Amino acid sequence: MSALLQRRPPKDPQNTAAPKPGTRAGKRPAQGRKRRENLAAYGFLTPWFLGLVFITAGPLLASLYFSFTDYSLIGDHNWVGLENYERMLSDERLFSALKVTFVYVFVSVPLQLALALALAMVLDRGVRGLPLYRSVYYLPSLLGGSVAIAILWRQVFGANGLINQFLAFFGIQGEGWVSHPDYALGTLIVLNVWTFGAPMVIFLAGLRQIPAMYYEAAAVDGASPLRRFWNITVPMLTPIIFFNLVLQFINAFQTFTQAFIVSGGTGGPSDSTLFYTLYLYQRGFGAFDMGYASAMAWLLLMIIGGFTAVNFFASKYWVFYGD
Repeated sequence: MSALLQRRPPKDPQNTAAPKPGTRAGKRPAQGRKRRENLAAYGFLTPWFLGLVFITAGPLLASLYFSFTDYSLIGDHNWVGLENYERMLSDERLFSALKVTFVYVFVSVPLQLALALALAMVLDRGVRGLPLYRSVYYLPSLLGGSVAIAILWRQVFGANGLINQFLAFFGIQGEGWVSHPDYALGTLIVLNVWTFGAPMVIFLAGLRQIPAMYYEAAAVDGASPLRRFWNITVPMLTPIIFFNLVLQFINAFQTFTQAFIVSGGTGGPSDSTLFYTLYLYQRGFGAFDMGYASAMAWLLLMIIGGFTAVNFFASKYWVFYGD
């Protein structure tokens, strides 16, 4: 009898045994911990939500409303419906700004990506001091959109600038590049091409992901370097090319600082550097025609969205994902 009593486990007088995982008492601590984690996550996301509402979504919706009004920025506004959008059809300067912007985008972006890919392939060969070269080449992408670089660019391509001094050394009389309507836009295209650092770094990362066995097999079959480039490098890089193409197109359509500084805010000479964003700025903050400027902003959004949609639609015919 005493042996049986010793084998029987003693009863817990305070009933402090841990609850089973499936019981309601066991679920409460887990639910409380999950609730605290959710609250912490929402707390960290609060600044982003506030920025989305008050800095992005709020002004975006406000500009959509003002695009249907005659808002002058310093007075009351009245609803005018589609009048601002109808005015665009007869605005010759708007069509001139669109022409300048399209030339800038469709010339500078392909040249920029071609230069970025060429330099990425050079660096991919295993150059000594690669991190230094990569940082130096990336630097223009950080500085290219700044006011200081735009001022420097205006001085370099001025009548007495560095370019003309270099040409004078060979007995060539240079032009006032930024003050000549035939060359002013070209200087801004060169400036955008010069900011090739960001796509170059992305291209370099993509080149590092291409298996070397493809090149080795092609070399054994007698393929030339040019054939290896077109049949291996380009197809394997098409997702990276597509990514860079979309990003640079969007950025180029929104270019403003360079044209504003080089032309002094006028878009001259003879509207040769009148980018769409610069004309939008002139209408909104120069003529205080904020309703019309808001309509122009939404037209720009539709243009960028349309070109982006076309790129995504066409990508299925030329982008190779290897699956």
